[in-house]
Amino acid sequence: MAVSEQQPSSQAGPGSGDKSWHSIVLQTLKRNEISLIPYVPDRVLTPLIKSLHADPFFTTFATAREEEAVGIVSGAWMGGRRGAVLMQTSGFATLANTLASLAVPYQIPLIMFVSERGTLGEFNYGQSLVCRTMRPVLDSLAIEHHTITRLDELEFIVDRSIKQAVTTQAPVALILNPLLTGGKVFDK
Repeated sequence: MAVSEQQPSSQAGPGSGDKSWHSIVLQTLKRNEISLIPYVPDRVLTPLIKSLHADPFFTTFATAREEEAVGIVSGAWMGGRRGAVLMQTSGFATLANTLASLAVPYQIPLIMFVSERGTLGEFNYGQSLVCRTMRPVLDSLAIEHHTITRLDELEFIVDRSIKQAVTTQAPVALILNPLLTGGKVFDK
């Protein structure tokens, strides 16, 4: 079975300027002074990652693990810089201890963008299991989270979530559903 990336949706609702999901995220990050973006490589997030690398406003680099990215953003916050972490659902599964022992108790406004796998035709049973546990883990840690499925709501949700995270000094997870990103297409 060959795996290929589906083209992300570029259809937008009123007021969005007919932009792609990844350009909306980039502009919203910039407007909120989120300039440090460590990530674990992910095929669905590739358009966003490439755009971030191309923009000199951002310091963007790959990390080996999600815990490493969270540690970098947490240290940056303590030093006065804002950051966000990019990952996929399976990477989130490694974060419970890091979130419970660092981001939540030390009030780090950790912005997490999670490309959602494990739903809408997923072929990997492991991804499906992780997807089912992600939201209960976020709820048990009292971490605000939003699943974004529509381009016309993306900018509002991302902007307000960042502002709330910074103001309340609490983490937030923005789950990018395949209905928004296009996800992956699994060809025979």
